[in-house]
Amino acid sequence: MSMQRFSRKILQPTCEVFINHKGIDTKRNIAGLLHKDLTSIGIKSFLDSKNMKPGDKLPDHIDKAIHGCKVGVTIFSPRYFDSYYCLHELALITETKKRVIPIFFDVTPSQLMVKIDETCSQKQLRRFKLAIEEAKNTVGLTFDSVNGDWSELLNDATEAVIMNLMEAENEQ
Repeated sequence: MSMQRFSRKILQPTCEVFINHKGIDTKRNIAGLLHKDLTSIGIKSFLDSKNMKPGDKLPDHIDKAIHGCKVGVTIFSPRYFDSYYCLHELALITETKKRVIPIFFDVTPSQLMVKIDETCSQKQLRRFKLAIEEAKNTVGLTFDSVNGDWSELLNDATEAVIMNLMEAENEQ
């Protein structure tokens, strides 16, 4: 491999779209389906279970993917707020000024709130609250997993990603 090809490969972002989600709620449905759909049309997306392997350090790969992406898809679900990692990823997406597409999966925007956790510092709680407020004030997709149309959600989410990627490209 030539040095020029090697250096170009290093500089390329690991993904265009970062999928932020709580695995137990969404990995086997909307997060996994969205990753597959985006990949099938040539959009590089990051989903931890698809882009990481045993032995990889979570913060290293996840933070790098967020810094390199253009769009973050945040799938809010009932157990999302139980995860420090989910909240950290959301905060990093908003702090790095990425476009955010919220998907409210079996939750409503009014249910978005940080659970008080004694392991989080006041600074972390402030970061998380600011990121949640930003997500609440962003138009998103809502979905009821019992009564909703899965193919419509997937289609709408993929279209939202494509539109936001095009807008992110135009902003650069």
